[in-house]
Amino acid sequence: MTWPALSTTVIRIATALILIPIVVAAAWWGSTGLIAGFAGLVTLLALLEFFSLGEHVGLHGYRIWTSICALAIIFQQWAATEVQSRNLGGNARLTIGSARAELPLELVLFVFVLGAAAIAFLARTPLTQTIGDLSISAAGLLFIALPFSALVRLHGIPVLGPRLLLFTLVLVWAGDMLAYFVGRWFGQTRMAPEISPHKTWEGAAANLLASLAVGVLFAYWLHLDARDTVLMAGLANAAGQTGDLLESAYKRSAGVKDSGTLLPGHGGMLDRIDALILAAPVVWYYFELVLGSRT
Repeated sequence: MTWPALSTTVIRIATALILIPIVVAAAWWGSTGLIAGFAGLVTLLALLEFFSLGEHVGLHGYRIWTSICALAIIFQQWAATEVQSRNLGGNARLTIGSARAELPLELVLFVFVLGAAAIAFLARTPLTQTIGDLSISAAGLLFIALPFSALVRLHGIPVLGPRLLLFTLVLVWAGDMLAYFVGRWFGQTRMAPEISPHKTWEGAAANLLASLAVGVLFAYWLHLDARDTVLMAGLANAAGQTGDLLESAYKRSAGVKDSGTLLPGHGGMLDRIDALILAAPVVWYYFELVLGSRT
């Protein structure tokens, strides 16, 4: 490993050592409202970087409108955490409603489409540019804001929420960390050189193994069957690596190495959460659709 590479690694580790305790403390001791606030801030920063990537290829997303709708999605997910369903025995369930006004998610998406269409028509830009601007605006909302909002739903799960959120964060962090070092030291077989020249199959395998190990280690703490936690971790890891490659494809198309420079050693906010964006909804839906059906 060369000296510049070593320096980058040290900076990367130092940044992680500062940020991880803050995130862990918020997830464990903070309220779901605090998590929603953090998720909203991170989403806005990631969206701005995403739109900057688009501008490299002549696509000008509707930043303000998309950001407003992204925050509406975060709010909707926060409000939905107050709706709880409890088993009363047999086929009877008690549903406790939210004290906050809950916006239907479909309504938020529908309003986004209407607003984006109105902006496009009023802008009077050429049709070819309008289609591109609409597309990157929709992509920002669907690729970043919507799946990332699952973090709020995870934290809002009664009793297990903070633990499931930490489980999701750790499986992504552990996978990224082991993939980074294995890929640098032992990586030989390029995974997708046209998308991400530095990603290797050796690093991807290490990424998966690290997440599976987290699944084993967290089973007892989560009070869940190890088979479920390992399967959740494996599926979330596969989704996370897909998100990583998808973000790399956007960067490759824009001709840039990182989405930004906000986080030393890591690049931009989007670089830091690319795997988490798709991993979080996998854990959420597995818990809701598979584990939730057993209670």
